[in-house]
Amino acid sequence: MMEDNVVLIGMPGSGKSTIGVVLAKVLGYRFIDSDLVIQESEKRLLKDIIEEDGLEEFIRIEERVNASLEAENSVIATGGSVIYGPDAMRHLRNIGTVIYLKLSYDSVKERLGDLAERGVVLRPDQDLYALYEERCPLYEKYAHITVNCEDMTIEQSVKQIVNQLEKCIF
Repeated sequence: MMEDNVVLIGMPGSGKSTIGVVLAKVLGYRFIDSDLVIQESEKRLLKDIIEEDGLEEFIRIEERVNASLEAENSVIATGGSVIYGPDAMRHLRNIGTVIYLKLSYDSVKERLGDLAERGVVLRPDQDLYALYEERCPLYEKYAHITVNCEDMTIEQSVKQIVNQLEKCIF
C-alpha cells in the first residue's frame, strides 16, 4: 500500500505543488493538489474559507477532506497546515509515503509573498517565524522521508525524492 502514493508536506512556499507536478510526471503518477480539492468541495477559495469561517473551521474542513482522499498511483501535494489534522495525517501515512520538503526559515520567508493571498494559516498572535517553529516538529513527526530542498532546483529536488523513494520501496 505504501508505494501507491507519494504525499508531500511542508511549509507554504516549499514547492509542494511545483515539485509535485514534476514528480508525478517522472513517476508516471496522477497529481492531486489537496488545496484544490478543498476549494472544489467547498466551492470557495482557501482565503475566503479562512476569512468567512475562521481558522479553526478551515483546519476542520482541511482535515475532513484530506482524511477522505482516495487515490492510487498519485502524488498528493497538501496544504502547509495539513499536519494540524491527526486523522488526516494518519490516513495520508496509510495510503502513501509522506515526504517532508524541508526549507530554512529564510528561504520560506523569501519565497512567500502576501501570506493572506496564499491562504497561509496564521493565528492573529502569530508571525511567520512562530508558525515555522510550530510546524517544523510536526512535519518531522509525520514524515517517512525528509528531503532538504535548500538551494536546490525543482529538478534536483525531484531527483533527490526519487532516490529516497527507491531506497525505501523498490
